[in-house]
Amino acid sequence: MRQFDYRKKWEKLLTPKTVSYLAQIHEFKGEQTLFIEAQKDTLTQLVKIARIQSTEASNKIEGIYTSDERLKALVQDSTRPRTRNEREIAGYRDVLNTIHESYDYIPLKPSMILQLHRDLFKFEGYDIGGKYKAADNIIEEEDDKGNKFVRFQPMPAWETPEAMDILCDAFDTALATEQIDPLLLIPMFVLDFLCVHPFNDGNGRMSRLLTLLLMHRSGYIVGKYISIEKLIEKTKEEYYESLQQSSFGWYEEQNDYEPFVHYMLGIIVAAYREFSSRVRLLTTEKMSKSERVREIIRGTVGTITKSEILERCPDISQMTVQRALAELLETEQIVKIGGGRYTKYTWNNDKEGD
Repeated sequence: MRQFDYRKKWEKLLTPKTVSYLAQIHEFKGEQTLFIEAQKDTLTQLVKIARIQSTEASNKIEGIYTSDERLKALVQDSTRPRTRNEREIAGYRDVLNTIHESYDYIPLKPSMILQLHRDLFKFEGYDIGGKYKAADNIIEEEDDKGNKFVRFQPMPAWETPEAMDILCDAFDTALATEQIDPLLLIPMFVLDFLCVHPFNDGNGRMSRLLTLLLMHRSGYIVGKYISIEKLIEKTKEEYYESLQQSSFGWYEEQNDYEPFVHYMLGIIVAAYREFSSRVRLLTTEKMSKSERVREIIRGTVGTITKSEILERCPDISQMTVQRALAELLETEQIVKIGGGRYTKYTWNNDKEGD
């Protein structure tokens, strides 16, 4: 049985790059606390948007889809799921809501993990949730020619219950020392959870839900306002690559946690930066809505779509954004790229230099 003693492994992660990530996140966390205290009502829309994006993205990573219209209705709990995909989306929605609303009362215990997994599959017609795998499973990968091969062989089914007990105890023991930054400990735990792969289905989604739970419990609640899952989905190739790099040699306890830890710290930094950007735009009283649209495009590196502008400013209507875009195009402050649903916009740097 593999041992999970994080107290002996975390110090290897304290490289200059890691320390830089941690310093940025700690600074952002302080800023976020001030924003939340001063603008709690303003942030309500960010919470709603993040829940939709998180539910969509985490399921999308696993190939679970539905239409945008149905997704919004499911997340708002204004309709019943019709398909298997929608049942799994509805389950994720409920577990996500539970974590956001009750994280203080959900300790990291195997029994709690089983309950969350049960709720993830509660809309299924058969009894799949809340049980560890009954048979060994494998993590497969498919190449460009359609050939499948084993990428990782998780822990055998018969060892899984004991491994989960040891894993959760190791996390609690390491956290209780108050010497290890939770931001290092959380991705180490998540990597080990995925290597154990305790369930027949839902391991990836559970790992992302547990990431949010542990971040919330450690005081890092940026995932309530900005979708961590969407940031992961956008960088899915890097996500899987870092998991593969950090799982190599796992059985021999020779694996290197650093690739996955660095990846997750980068995602958290990106989430805090996005939060700061959105809040500044939401709370700028002197700037008109059209001016805010202008500043969003001006401050974006590369291109941006109308949908992304609407996401960043949920209090601005689609009509107002459309009007602002038309004015900016007419004055040549922005450049339009593509057409139809694929239309993007970028700031006209050449015009600015005139």
